[in-house]
Amino acid sequence: MPATLNIKVYGIVQGVGFRPFVSRIADKHGVLGSVCNKGPYVEIIARGETPQLDAFRHELEFNPPERAAILKIDVHPGDENAAYTRFDIIESAKERGDIFVSPDIAICDKCKAELFDKNNRRYLHPFINCTACGPRLTILDSMPYDRVRTSMGEFPMCPTCEYEYTHAETRRYDAQPVCCNDCGPEVYLLGSGERGPAALTKTRQIIAGGGIVAIKGIGGFHLCCDATSETAVARLRKLKHRPVKPFAVMLKDMEAARRECRVEPGQDAILDGHQKPIILLKRKAGSKLCDAVAPGNPKVGVMLPYAPVQLLIFTYPDGVQMPEALVMTSGNPSGAPICRDDEGAVAALSSMCDAILSHNRKIRLRADDSVMDFFEGKPYMIRRSRGYAPLPFMLANNFKGQVLAVGGELKNTFCLGSNNLFYPSPYIGDMSDLRTVRALEESITRMETLLENKPELIACDLHPRYNTTQVAQDLGKTKGLPVLQIQHHYAHIVSCLAENDYPEPVIGVSFDGTGYGTDGTVWGGEFFKADYRGFTRLGSIKPFTQAGGDISAVEGWRIAVSMLYSLTDKKKAPASNLIQHLELCDVKNILAQFFMLDHQVNCVTSTSAGRLYDAVSAILGIRKSSTFEGEASMYLEFAAEAYEESGKVCSQQDAAGAGGAGGARLSQCPAPSPSASFSEPVLRDDIYSATGLDPRELLPLEEDPDGRFCLPTDKLVWQLTAKKLQGLEAGQLAYAFHVVLADQIIQGCREAQKRTGLSTVALSGGVFQNQLLVRLCAERLRSLNFKVLLHSLVPPNDGGIALGQAVAAMQKLQDQRNT
Repeated sequence: MPATLNIKVYGIVQGVGFRPFVSRIADKHGVLGSVCNKGPYVEIIARGETPQLDAFRHELEFNPPERAAILKIDVHPGDENAAYTRFDIIESAKERGDIFVSPDIAICDKCKAELFDKNNRRYLHPFINCTACGPRLTILDSMPYDRVRTSMGEFPMCPTCEYEYTHAETRRYDAQPVCCNDCGPEVYLLGSGERGPAALTKTRQIIAGGGIVAIKGIGGFHLCCDATSETAVARLRKLKHRPVKPFAVMLKDMEAARRECRVEPGQDAILDGHQKPIILLKRKAGSKLCDAVAPGNPKVGVMLPYAPVQLLIFTYPDGVQMPEALVMTSGNPSGAPICRDDEGAVAALSSMCDAILSHNRKIRLRADDSVMDFFEGKPYMIRRSRGYAPLPFMLANNFKGQVLAVGGELKNTFCLGSNNLFYPSPYIGDMSDLRTVRALEESITRMETLLENKPELIACDLHPRYNTTQVAQDLGKTKGLPVLQIQHHYAHIVSCLAENDYPEPVIGVSFDGTGYGTDGTVWGGEFFKADYRGFTRLGSIKPFTQAGGDISAVEGWRIAVSMLYSLTDKKKAPASNLIQHLELCDVKNILAQFFMLDHQVNCVTSTSAGRLYDAVSAILGIRKSSTFEGEASMYLEFAAEAYEESGKVCSQQDAAGAGGAGGARLSQCPAPSPSASFSEPVLRDDIYSATGLDPRELLPLEEDPDGRFCLPTDKLVWQLTAKKLQGLEAGQLAYAFHVVLADQIIQGCREAQKRTGLSTVALSGGVFQNQLLVRLCAERLRSLNFKVLLHSLVPPNDGGIALGQAVAAMQKLQDQRNT
């Protein structure tokens, strides 16, 4: 006896060939009915005998398309009176509900094979795609995902493509971006007559000859040059005003990647998978990549071609000999969003390149490349964008409502929350540039439309002068909505909790750059008791005076001078002598800093862990200032890791007898006075004995007058300075800094445990992008039976705080409804 089932499938089931898949398995098992894209879900009407329906449902659940992600399947009895003679894909019917938008998908192996098959009609077609690959989010106007609601709607299909699009036996059945050389978009060089093959050949000639070309891809433009040419890369650095910040490199294939870099187990599947992010890989000795790609950096950001046009840049039948490694860095001026159209590229990139290769498929929403490191064998996201956004995070909480979180000022992403689903946006950029602010506003509007999100509450940072705060306030006025301001470092912790779907209270350790504290000071090295509802500040690193305003976040020597001046009890002569011997700055700048500190001009109290890193980097002579955000901290980490890997050992006697820099000695300056302490020391005898650092002074915690505990980071700075003047090498001291700071963090967690009874710790904030520090902390905490929550697919840096803001806002909305 035949039966009819109504099946609703929720998840990433749009833009991944799901409806053609359903049609094929229905035909295979003799099931009649239909499949329809409803927006929030795909609805299937299935009629057949019980064995047929069982086989159909089993294949539906356990053998879906590889790009699909099924979150839930609801099955109910259908209309038994309806008559069906076949199985149809019927026109999409829009309904309200949770929406799932597929991210852009890298070219699949089958399309790649067709691209280079001379007998295939899509031979060398720069826009080849199928139901399993191609652009999705970046070309989408609205849901449901159908061709007419994408920028491919401007390109009528030729008869052959239309046949493939409408017939189930083809690979491109219902593939919305389907096209070919006859009916699809076209590449061209801006400002010249070359189009199609001629444009590709000219692009390859310029790059092979040492030039630079801006190339339009799926989510925006890249600036491209030969990554094996020191001259070409140095020229790009000069034109882009980017002295040392690493460039991403695109390698021709996995063979090239393995030849140039160490690809660890688990990395290969993602590097060559359907998302193809940039992955930070260690270079091999003898790598052909030039040093200028990532100066002084043991790792290089590597990705493989994910768009057909990128494959054609490497391989094309024109006789041009191309390198197998290309710089492929975001096409934008410093601080501005990635360019996405011809007008923007001409205005912003013409001065940085020799040619611009564009195409006429419009990009609706920018999507920069995702960047990830690996930690403990798992992805450790640095920038979450193309290939991942806007995949939602689903929480177990029974939330109801919709919210918008505007995100952070640096590394901005925003997040839309709808019930228990939270959708982080693609990467937007740094909000200091008004062009990026406009991109944020435009992207919010587009994402709200795509996800049918009408926020009831808007969340933003607590800082009153951030551009993101102003965006939130303006949106609140325009929409008539309340705005909830959320403390920056608390948002970091909530983002970690949300990624781990952990709603219970934790000890939150948020080590970051700078954020506005609830007391009006600058925070950044914090210990909280926290959950989705709020936080209590338990402790921090030792406060210090940050002089110089915003420039002090760039020039770490200023933080170092301020700390050392304080540690000498503001005695000018010994402090000046010490600062000069460390070569932190000249006498004129010393006096200027002393004046600001004495008169509290442009000064603020700070507990920023990021600025602590900058100060130590300057004192050890590694980086006195930064040309990009995090540079000084990053190179401090590199020095520490290099020392750890070298296996060098220095005995306590050797350290004590090491020669000094001459002239100044810390013995000439009064030592910091001891303060109240609690918790027994956590000893790491190896590094303490090797350097002569004193754990009796460095590890006992201190108590602030307001009852908050403080890590004695000032004493750590003082002792490192002494050892630097005694002649210990910078790498050893950089490693010692990480070990001692990790031990101090452990002490803070143990004290927080005593005060709260909690034994789960969440580590978040940009400083925990530092893998040496996160490893030292996580290993030691686990050995003490703490449960440790870490990030993986949400960045620990400011690119992740929008998720925390959104979840905290949703909890606030829920609590308001329950009162």
